[in-house]
Amino acid sequence: MKQMNLNSLRVFACVARHCNLQRAADELNLTRGAISQRIKQLEIDLGVILLERQPRGVTLTTEGVRWREAVDDALATLETMFTDLGRDGEQIMLHLGSSTAAKWLMPRMEVFSARFPRISLRTEVHTQQLTRNLARNEIAIWPGKAFDPRPFHNARRLTDIRLIAVCSPDFPRPNWPMELETVLTLPLLQDAHRTWEGLIEGAGHRVQHKLLNFDRSALALDAAIEGHGVAIAPTYIVENDVLRKRLVEVWVSPAPPTEQLFVSWSQDHVRQPDVLRVVEWIASEFEQDRTLQNW
Repeated sequence: MKQMNLNSLRVFACVARHCNLQRAADELNLTRGAISQRIKQLEIDLGVILLERQPRGVTLTTEGVRWREAVDDALATLETMFTDLGRDGEQIMLHLGSSTAAKWLMPRMEVFSARFPRISLRTEVHTQQLTRNLARNEIAIWPGKAFDPRPFHNARRLTDIRLIAVCSPDFPRPNWPMELETVLTLPLLQDAHRTWEGLIEGAGHRVQHKLLNFDRSALALDAAIEGHGVAIAPTYIVENDVLRKRLVEVWVSPAPPTEQLFVSWSQDHVRQPDVLRVVEWIASEFEQDRTLQNW
């Protein structure tokens, strides 16, 4: 039986999650060359090709997908074992997207710390939904069209994902409310979801639009706060900046929501009182947000 290097497996899991060597290097505090070298050595040890190198990132081969699932499950098992060795409730890992972390979670950290003084909350940011099973004391917040079908997870719907367009209160614009045709004439700030491009195409526009692209919603919203144009994002991500009057709504999508936001946690361990308390707190915060929006 081949002996696997655990660090190399963790590196592979990180690269597989990001599909990008540089992002994995940044997360693990290693150089891109070191990441590449460890992946190549792992491929030699396993005797399979795990990644296909491309100009703008990497993709998993068929064997890479199979090994990613195996490695993720193995690391989750180890995480559970290490947690069981310590005292329950000291640390919870929260998996979520970068913009949800920056715009929804960070403004609430002071409230969280006051509510749960003995819980240490760790966050792990993902560009894609976590594919492995959640371990003990792990929670994930993720968007989707339906509940997580995996049998080892609990899942709870938090909110519909509704899109609104926002800009700085000082940004020169026509009076609110605006029609989409008017909004599309303004400088547009777009994230990796390319929502503006879809709306432009749906409106049948053929003229050149002023589009400034960012790789995440939080950056596009920060650019909107600085007065560089109009950003579009889910209401739950922008609501804190709107309440603080750093952003104002200029357009609300009339389309019915096609996705929802969910929170999930493991069923592997019944006795997770702190996880359940944190899940209830997360759900209550979203319930409070809906109350404020309808007020």
